Amino acid sequence: MQKSKITKYKPWGTIDLPDREWPNKTIDRVPYWCSVDLRDGNQSLPIPMGVKGKLELFTLLCSIGFRQIEIGFPSAAQTEFDFARKLIEEKLVPDGVALQVLTQAREHLIQRSFESLKGAQKAILHLYNSTSPLQRRVTFGKSKEEIKNIAVDGVKLVKKFLTELPDTEVQLEYSPESFSDTEVEYSLEVCEAVMDAWEPSEQNPIILNLPATVELFTPNVHADQIEWFCRNMKERNKAIISLHTHNDRGTGTAATELGLLAGADRVEGTLFGNGERTGNLDLVTVALNMYAQGLHPNLNFENLDEIREVYERTTGMTVHDRHPYGGDLVFTAFSGSHQDAIKKGMDLREKEGDSDDTTWQVPYLSIDPRDIGRTYEEIIRINSQSGKGGVAYVLSREFGLDLPKAMHPEVGILVNHKADSESRELAADEIYATFKEEYLEKKSPLELLSYDTSKDPGQDEISCTACIRLNGEEKKVKGAGNGPINAFVNALEQEDLKDFKLIDYRQHSIGGGSATESAAFVQLQSKVGRVAYGCGIDSSIEKSGLLALVSAYNRTR
Repeated sequence: MQKSKITKYKPWGTIDLPDREWPNKTIDRVPYWCSVDLRDGNQSLPIPMGVKGKLELFTLLCSIGFRQIEIGFPSAAQTEFDFARKLIEEKLVPDGVALQVLTQAREHLIQRSFESLKGAQKAILHLYNSTSPLQRRVTFGKSKEEIKNIAVDGVKLVKKFLTELPDTEVQLEYSPESFSDTEVEYSLEVCEAVMDAWEPSEQNPIILNLPATVELFTPNVHADQIEWFCRNMKERNKAIISLHTHNDRGTGTAATELGLLAGADRVEGTLFGNGERTGNLDLVTVALNMYAQGLHPNLNFENLDEIREVYERTTGMTVHDRHPYGGDLVFTAFSGSHQDAIKKGMDLREKEGDSDDTTWQVPYLSIDPRDIGRTYEEIIRINSQSGKGGVAYVLSREFGLDLPKAMHPEVGILVNHKADSESRELAADEIYATFKEEYLEKKSPLELLSYDTSKDPGQDEISCTACIRLNGEEKKVKGAGNGPINAFVNALEQEDLKDFKLIDYRQHSIGGGSATESAAFVQLQSKVGRVAYGCGIDSSIEKSGLLALVSAYNRTR
């Protein structure tokens, strides 16, 4: 990196659009979606997909709801051509789905592209040539007029070969490649020359795809480009303005969303943003961003985990853990304060009525994970950064233990210590095992071996006779009280063993039907002031309470 004044790079400038309108608009309509996974995404793979992999991904894209799918570059490779023919000849294309193929503006490539589409119901012929000053100078060594003529001559060739597809509904798409760093006036000049040659109509409009082939500037400049283009072009009603952003600056999603505000009608991209360099636009993110704002994208991501599995298997790529919506950790909170807020939000939503008619309002979660096939169990995971709310949430959701709120801190500290000492995340089963070891399995110094309760006719009090082991010595204790726990406490007092005060007791059921168990929680304060909870779980409500008291007794020692 240069250490003094930077002379190697310079700002890209701005668009003269002082009365821009896009900042005051909202995205209130769904664009046409076009997946380019099978072309742009495929060409960026270290090992491109074969026909089998492309077919599986094509089937997935159709099931999601894409009605325009760029299936490849059939004039560039035999595999690409064979895939197009397989889809058409074996009638694997659902009704209404348009097959889009990419071609350069060269006669033999255009002819080969038409051959690949014979028999298709709907097709989009995607023609392109690069228009930027850099490409004109470095790659082609041609003037503006010569570059424009390449595009126009290409369109004339497309019209020439239309007779080869008499039964196919053909739409033309034209891309001035590297639109992002082409002079907007020149881009418009080329696109209008293309329109003049093609002669589109309102019924069969041309697609003008304006690609940010390389993302070079901030998204607001991209939006200005799109709005300027839409405002200044003639016969706007005969063109569909399409976006194709890349992610070189990490703002491809923002550039697309602002481009839609600026007047674009269509979006090209890939699942999870696979593409050259830093990737294409992520269609999943843009679509679900709309969904989270109350606008259904007309794409079905209800089983996003399954979509991700097919994508990863067919492409060999992986979705990052923090990838929006699709990553393993995006609905996960490790921070204690976040976990507590999520738990409170979930609990309040259940209390107030968890229905689709109720506005989603849970802290830190922009959408309901269930809407895209994720589960609540994945939301909170535990490591050394986690807090009491997260641990309580896991024990509640996974194991049905509704801990008293005052118990949360001591359980949180216990589990946090284990995660910290092992320097790793704890699975739900490990959290429960830690809880079980501390609260349910401690047998020292006091252990309840057996007990019996009875109530004499006409008496209000309950008698309790228990066999206990204290510091390794077995003994029987007897007492009476207004309930089993009170009777047991009085039995311990008879042996001068009651050196505590019972502060809290509560109980709830776990499960339902014949498998129902009772969970009891008792809080004691020892004579030296130590306060701790104990827990007991048993099919007997009575016994779970006694076990909870013994647990608390041992934890205050």
